[in-house]
Amino acid sequence: MGTEVSVYLWHEDPEAARLLVDAVFSEAERIDALMSTYKESSLISEINRHAAEAPVFAGNELFTLIQRALDISVLTRGAFDITYDSVGQHYDFHERKRPDPATVEKERALIDFRLVRLDRVAQTVFFAKPGVRINLGGIAKGYVVERGVDLLRNRGVKNAIVTAGGDSRLLGDRRGRPFMIGIRDPRIDGEVAMSVPLADEAVSTSGDYERFFDEDGIRYHHIIQPDTGAPADQVHSATVFGPDAVMTDALSTSVFVMGVDLGLRLIADLPDYESIVIDAQGRIFYSDGLQPPAAEREPAEAPE
Repeated sequence: MGTEVSVYLWHEDPEAARLLVDAVFSEAERIDALMSTYKESSLISEINRHAAEAPVFAGNELFTLIQRALDISVLTRGAFDITYDSVGQHYDFHERKRPDPATVEKERALIDFRLVRLDRVAQTVFFAKPGVRINLGGIAKGYVVERGVDLLRNRGVKNAIVTAGGDSRLLGDRRGRPFMIGIRDPRIDGEVAMSVPLADEAVSTSGDYERFFDEDGIRYHHIIQPDTGAPADQVHSATVFGPDAVMTDALSTSVFVMGVDLGLRLIADLPDYESIVIDAQGRIFYSDGLQPPAAEREPAEAPE
């Protein structure tokens, strides 16, 4: 899925630990072979080739994740939309290629999650218009890390962290201390804007610095605004914390697309999730359940 996967865990037996790490990597490779649009042999690529002609069998695992993605599209009123790939397929960030305005205008009519029709009984996917494409890049990496931690938990591991790109799932803590999770500075490579202490939680960050190129003062990146077909430009990064990496992955993309005001309103309605957003001016915003670092708070007034 175009990213790296890393695994850190604590175990008394080094050889057993190595086998567990290999098991997580094998699971990630299995999911990649099923869900990656970079692989022509994947089931999702088969769906993209044929689902406008006739329903395509997706199998339980892929069908369930597509259903979750469409449910999140409803929750976010279309800010999260796996059909963005109708436009997204025309970007090549390595070659600095982007679609021309005419292509964007033509293809953005195909960005509409309601064009994806699911048959729950038959577990099939059908596209209501030719040219529709789906891409699970905004949710599948969260699924990878959630599955990786489930695997480790079921085999007795108490302390671990599995990461795929901007998505991490923490199992337990750092042996009595919280994990310190750094949120990258979106404009200074290698610098951290802040660190957040977390334990036994998921965290996902969507940023305009992951896959991008700059041209004529405009940053073209991979997070597409569904209603315009253009890269979303209100924020530089959106981070979401919560109990489920599938949700934090999708929600971080959603908040990025929706912007500070609407994005944090969405998070306010989800009691198990919190967010930190860095906007296009570099300002940092926190959801209601989070407190900013002491240095950023307004000083208390001195008593008279």
